[in-house]
Parts: sequence; C-alpha cells; structure tokens
Amino acid sequence: MIEVVLNDRLGKKVRVKCNDDDTIGDLKKLVAAQTGTRADKIRIQKWYTIYKDHITLRDYEIHDGMGLELYYN
Repeated sequence: MIEVVLNDRLGKKVRVKCNDDDTIGDLKKLVAAQTGTRADKIRIQKWYTIYKDHITLRDYEIHDGMGLELYYN
C-alpha cells in the first residue's frame, strides 16, 4: 500500500491509500469517494503530464508519499 497526496491548489489536500498496481482510473474513484466529486470530472496530472486512466501507478513511477495535482473538469 502506498499513500498519494493530491493537491487541488484551492486549499484542499486529499490523501489516498492505494496499491501501486492500481490504475489512475481506480485512483480517481478513490478520490471521488473522498471529495464528493464525480470520477469522470477529475483530472490528475504532474506538471504538464496528464495521466491516462488505464495506466497503473507503477508504470508512471508514482511512489509512497508522492504529490500530484488534482483538477476538476
């Protein structure tokens, strides 16, 4: 289990525990459950790289304690 920190730059930080073989789509569902936002309205990125839903966290080399950016579409 790893813990990922997502910051929406509007004052909300979300901490999510997940496995490193989960996909970005799974991560979006966990974030949606905590924030109350629909998963299809969430965009996760790091700098200018927008993460695709079907690729795993391990493939993107997302590790424990890593911070990502959370945007609402």
